[in-house]
Amino acid sequence: MNRKKECVAMLLAGGEGKRLGFLTRETAKPAIPFGGKYRIIDFTLSNCTNSGIVDTVGALTQYKPLILNSHIGNGSPWDLDRKKGGISLLPPFVRGKGGKWYKGTADAVFQNMNFLEQYNPRYVLIISGDHIYKMDYSLLLDYHKSKEAEVTIAVIEVPWEETSRFGILNMAEDGRITEFQEKPKNPKNNLASMGIYLFDFDILKKYLQKDQKYPKSSNDFGKDVLPLMLKNKCRMFAYPFRGYWKDVGTIESLWETNMDLLQDKPTLDLYERNWRIYTVSSNQPPHYLGPAAKVEQSMVSDGCLVFGEVNRSVLFPGVYVGENTIIRDSLIMSNVKIGSNVKIIRAIIAENSIVGNGSQICCQDNEAGEIILIKENSTIPDNSIINSTDNLKKVIFESGGKFT
Repeated sequence: MNRKKECVAMLLAGGEGKRLGFLTRETAKPAIPFGGKYRIIDFTLSNCTNSGIVDTVGALTQYKPLILNSHIGNGSPWDLDRKKGGISLLPPFVRGKGGKWYKGTADAVFQNMNFLEQYNPRYVLIISGDHIYKMDYSLLLDYHKSKEAEVTIAVIEVPWEETSRFGILNMAEDGRITEFQEKPKNPKNNLASMGIYLFDFDILKKYLQKDQKYPKSSNDFGKDVLPLMLKNKCRMFAYPFRGYWKDVGTIESLWETNMDLLQDKPTLDLYERNWRIYTVSSNQPPHYLGPAAKVEQSMVSDGCLVFGEVNRSVLFPGVYVGENTIIRDSLIMSNVKIGSNVKIIRAIIAENSIVGNGSQICCQDNEAGEIILIKENSTIPDNSIINSTDNLKKVIFESGGKFT
């Protein structure tokens, strides 16, 4: 059945996120908690909803998808629980000739060509589920149409010292892309690809088929498909984006991006009424601050009980903070229980962990040291001193526990 759509989105949500350590051991990167009540993927899904042009989304999942799939559900928090379109979970599947894992971003979309063809869209938007940003995709579509482009790539200026982490695009004055530099040592500019691509569907299908015929291809958009299109002189344009955008691919960037939310005038405003970020409700009671509690420049989510001091930190739902405890510059994820007389500075405590009374979790250099990561379901014994993530293993072994 042909259900014609102008624009369909393919959301790449199978990222493993190895540099996030323990946080992605049991879940995909897009499902990592963020900002007190959200998960990373909520931002891309909310962009689809708020843009008003993408009501049909294929979510391509692969690595450890259980938590992510449960979070997405039928898509109702993002108004994507629709009979005509909505969101569809698209994991790798077995076909008549057998099944296989997605080999790359381009291969993931190619394997789901039947999904796209049932809607026969004019345009296909390729987006990622592991970035924090707000973007109106309708403006990207308008730009694409005005340029009569065959593919448009969203780009953003990044710090020069970080250009070696990204694909860098060079372009003419009219915005037409003239060159790709993949993670260059000597970049010609600092315009980085955001991994957001808008294709004419016919062109996308043509070049995905071409890519499958190259045995040495890594089947990736940035490494293979887009350079081939550039070589063949396709009409490729760059769409400059000037808002907030972060790839939270490391422990440090995850921590920094959460800390950005705590500024007096944050660049990423979660309180903007005309561009809400939607998520699954935690169904927790309101948070409670005890008589001696002190909270400054922090986010305290529903269900939290705070009897100590919290400064420049983010508390996720259901956190308990004991008396005379000090938490500073930290992320405390859902259902963590922190005892009395505890000191936590520049740390991320993952879900369902317990921190015993009198413990200290902080580097010797409190202001600029390592971000200490405590894995989910950890139990930190009373009076423990943890001054590095590696030291955590020693503390748990010495207490008779297991570290897995």
